Amino acid sequence: MAAVETILTELLDALGVSYSGIEKSEIAGQEIYAIRTDDARTLIGAHGDTVHALDMLAKKIYEKRNPAEGGEGERTPMFLVDVNDYRSKQIKDLQTKALMMAERSRSFQYDVELSPMSSYERLIIHTTLQGAPHIKTESQGEGRNRRVVIKYSADA
Repeated sequence: MAAVETILTELLDALGVSYSGIEKSEIAGQEIYAIRTDDARTLIGAHGDTVHALDMLAKKIYEKRNPAEGGEGERTPMFLVDVNDYRSKQIKDLQTKALMMAERSRSFQYDVELSPMSSYERLIIHTTLQGAPHIKTESQGEGRNRRVVIKYSADA
């Protein structure tokens, strides 16, 4: 998927931001393109707003350049734009939290309801606990109040 690196290079050059490189890795089943820079604060933004915007922009450009084949709706490209491992650390923290809460659910044999989170964060929780013994995950709620419930299951 060298096209993603090309898109990011074009975006960063257009923004006039200095960077030392783009590294590709994989976490939680997603390709991650980490921009390495000395000026991370500018590219991350307040609460990660800028890196999230860069991610969305790169995905939209990628979709435009690589139209979906088969005509069955558009599928969001499965990659993530990161800056100096900012988002990778968030993913690892979410995975740790998911495993800890699953263990609590298993130990005390009750359901654990997590705080509301974005669809992307819920996906990470579901993916992390996919094969966990005696654990099932389920999203509940609507809109901004949608959350993951980690359920104890004796037969799972």
